[in-house]
Amino acid sequence: MGQSNRRPRRSMTIQQECLGCIAAQSRRVCEAIHADDILSKQIIEYVETALQNADFTLSPPVIAAPLYEQMAIFAHTDDLYRGQKEHATTQALGYLSFLKETIQQSDDPFMATLKTAVVGNVIDLAAEVSFDLHEAITSVFQLPFHHDDTEKLRVQFSHAKSVLYIGDNTGEHIFDALAIESLQTLYPQLSVTYMVRGNPIINDVTMDEALEANIDKICSVVNSGVPTPGFVYEFASAEAKKLFDTADLIIAKGMGNYECMTPQRRENICFLLKVKCSVVAASLGHEIGNIICKLD
Repeated sequence: MGQSNRRPRRSMTIQQECLGCIAAQSRRVCEAIHADDILSKQIIEYVETALQNADFTLSPPVIAAPLYEQMAIFAHTDDLYRGQKEHATTQALGYLSFLKETIQQSDDPFMATLKTAVVGNVIDLAAEVSFDLHEAITSVFQLPFHHDDTEKLRVQFSHAKSVLYIGDNTGEHIFDALAIESLQTLYPQLSVTYMVRGNPIINDVTMDEALEANIDKICSVVNSGVPTPGFVYEFASAEAKKLFDTADLIIAKGMGNYECMTPQRRENICFLLKVKCSVVAASLGHEIGNIICKLD
């Protein structure tokens, strides 16, 4: 199973290098909302000051969430990344037919489905130009999972009756919907619930984007109630907690979910993600740029 046991996985509390990353994200927010100099200064200084008192017992997404809430207040908006999310969704929709055909023509539709699920996490749909995006999407199907629990996951799917699929980014949710449809075709016994964030946070998928994409026509869609860029059990609604506790299998997309769920509360969680920072790389025992299918 790859090199999954090279180093022990540590608890995903915030590390010193995370502070610089969050500070850099505040500058990207200013670019995303086209903030003027006064607003940019207000946002950046607020975040840098707040990070001086960061609680190192918490995960990076938990630290970041209230900072984004305050940035949105400064900017007088309820969704800092609305424009980027709309662009990412448009980009993703343009590749639905290609990905559907890729799954249908694959010798291993299950593996093609997993690659379709992870493809939006590997690429930046909000940033890639169309030409580069086609090449990036195609290349994912040639990439190996560096932590490869796909065969273990295949067995789990063959037995599971209920699956909780926890989404990550907007744009990526379009590919999630296709992956869910494919999994339901491969495993007709499955009852799938797609879980979204409780409110707009960075570019994460919320109920608004899920309903616009008609995911509710494919499976159940649930608002987690969680305000963080990753599923935090303690912040979740009673309904979300029950689904998390009782699902036979959980699919958790992206680094934010991994960070928030490590250490884990339960078994049978499969993390699908691309490693994008040194802290997560150290936790997983893999390298930046690797794609992961890790079933615990």
